[in-house]
Amino acid sequence: MEPQPVTVTAPEMVGRPIMGQWWRDLTFVHWRVAPEAVAPFMPPGTRPDVHDGSSWVGLVPFRMVGAGAARGPGLPWVGTFPETNVRLYSVDEQGRRGVVFLTLEASRLAFVLGARGALALPYTWARMRVTEADGMITYSSRRRWPGPRDATTHVVVRPGEPLPPGDPLAEFLTARWGLHTRAFGRTLYLRNRHEPWPLRTAELLALDDRLVAACGLPGTAVRPPDSVLFSRGVRTEFGLPVDARTTPTT
Repeated sequence: MEPQPVTVTAPEMVGRPIMGQWWRDLTFVHWRVAPEAVAPFMPPGTRPDVHDGSSWVGLVPFRMVGAGAARGPGLPWVGTFPETNVRLYSVDEQGRRGVVFLTLEASRLAFVLGARGALALPYTWARMRVTEADGMITYSSRRRWPGPRDATTHVVVRPGEPLPPGDPLAEFLTARWGLHTRAFGRTLYLRNRHEPWPLRTAELLALDDRLVAACGLPGTAVRPPDSVLFSRGVRTEFGLPVDARTTPTT
């Protein structure tokens, strides 16, 4: 099936949300890659999604705030922490676009263990920090468990002006309304929804990354990125996971 159109507005979610959280102060650093380079990382029933002839690898540091069940209050302490993910872009046999996470580095061990157990998401425990001063935001991360211990990243950006709506690449990279993951012998699709991203341009001031290479993509983060964006964030909700081979009802 052909991929569904990229839309900046999330489709309606079937059923009640099971989890909610804020994503704050995100930087999206992206590199072009050949689709065949990332195809081996795709769960069964999915393939690399492509824009302008390329697939893309994203390094996305941010702050998770107030993660909790459904629409209730966020979990105190355990639901708020820095996170950095490395992600790819996928499309399944039903045409649903999503992301595939190669890692989700997080500084709360309890959250890491819960996410790994519930959905087999590749969360890892890391020592992380996010600071802001003099118009610059600095993200740093060093993995603690499981290894390798040299899976590190250091990113410094200066957020710029608001990005006008209608940028096709920015929409392709950020307007993602689900994730694909392999869990319990099946490929699952986990829907999410939030308001359209308030995106800004961003100047990359420093990048020292070993995390992308540790995920199996050496040589990617050593070259200048092809896109750098920033957002102050959104509140998002997740629905129940469904089998990726299930025909969508909406």
